Amino acid sequence: MSTETTPEAPAKKDEAEESFLSAFTRNLWAANTVTVTALSILLAFVIGAILIIVSDAEVLAQFAYFTARPADALSASWQLVSTAYSDLLKGAFGDPEAFSAWFNGSGTWQDAFAPLSETLTYAAPLVFTGLSVALAFRGGLFNIGAQGQAVIGCVTAGVAGFAFGLPIVLNLVVAIVAGALGGALWGFIPGILKARTGAHEVITTIMLNYTAALFLSWLVLQKGVQDPNRTDAISKAIDESAQLPSFGGVLRVHLGILLAVAATAGVAWLLNRSSFGFELRAVGANQHAARTAGISVAKTYALLMAIAGGLAGLGGATQVLGTAYALTPAVAGNIGFDGLLVALLGRNKPWGTLWAALLFGALRAGGNRMQSYAGISLELVTVLQALIVIFIAAPALVKAIFRLRATRLVRPGASLAKG
Repeated sequence: MSTETTPEAPAKKDEAEESFLSAFTRNLWAANTVTVTALSILLAFVIGAILIIVSDAEVLAQFAYFTARPADALSASWQLVSTAYSDLLKGAFGDPEAFSAWFNGSGTWQDAFAPLSETLTYAAPLVFTGLSVALAFRGGLFNIGAQGQAVIGCVTAGVAGFAFGLPIVLNLVVAIVAGALGGALWGFIPGILKARTGAHEVITTIMLNYTAALFLSWLVLQKGVQDPNRTDAISKAIDESAQLPSFGGVLRVHLGILLAVAATAGVAWLLNRSSFGFELRAVGANQHAARTAGISVAKTYALLMAIAGGLAGLGGATQVLGTAYALTPAVAGNIGFDGLLVALLGRNKPWGTLWAALLFGALRAGGNRMQSYAGISLELVTVLQALIVIFIAAPALVKAIFRLRATRLVRPGASLAKG
């Protein structure tokens, strides 16, 4: 006896689709990493808008008669904030008018892509220093010394760039390797001190930051390093054969951004695919359990800090070979300290660090235009960066402000289980 059966496959498919949509909707406003990061950036820009308004005397004057004519104050505030943030975006990614001029033949593609070029130029060294901090943190170490390691990377890469006079390509390769080795040596010192004596890496790296800065200030005034045609603290110019080649001729973006992407992929592979990556993650999670499992914690610390220092040294090499072209006491800027913020914003993940560096580069490039065109202080960009990091570091605050739900990972068609 045969019985007719209705096909259940479509019903199960619809149920799975409904489950996926419901899970997506439920988690869209949940306290996951993407939502918290996006809302942190939004909060930072909202507070930044308030600061822009209160720092403008003309707009504040219109708030004196707000109750009588509120439209005047609101309109002026909107005009000021929208103009400032519009210039920020144009300075970071490009001006639509420049693209229109390029398309109709009255402008050049270099003018259209110049803002994006500045963003990538500022971001390139931050990727390296951010990866340095993030990698060390994954191994349980707080590398405050990325600034000093980047400075030494600048020194070794810069000296190699003008001292050897090697042929093209070879001179560049030697200078880049020299920068990485210089940073690796400066990172190895606190690593071996941590491994052998238990000296806290925060203290040793902070002291080495000062040592590196003072060494650079002394070095650029020495005979053979200082530019013989100058009396101020500046070294000889980097040979053209050792400079990172730029794209488009007049654009400042250079090969360093491609090296930064390659370094990000390398660090991601090191963490997730290599045996050393497993060891450093095990040590970072629980050094006592890792030692019991037969992992040499001391060796891991020393090697980890050397690799982290090498990454920061590459950031310094990128700075001097691709942007500065000479050594000065301030050649490294704050790329090491900014790397701390980049790593925190990227949640100590390689690709997250890359995107965070691009965001910081965009803020810096856009801030220059915002200052020039809208008259907004460049320090506001620093405030925005700080606010973003503060909210990223305090997800509970963002969750409370926006009433986010707790994150729940649900697979379509699967039931939740406790345990």
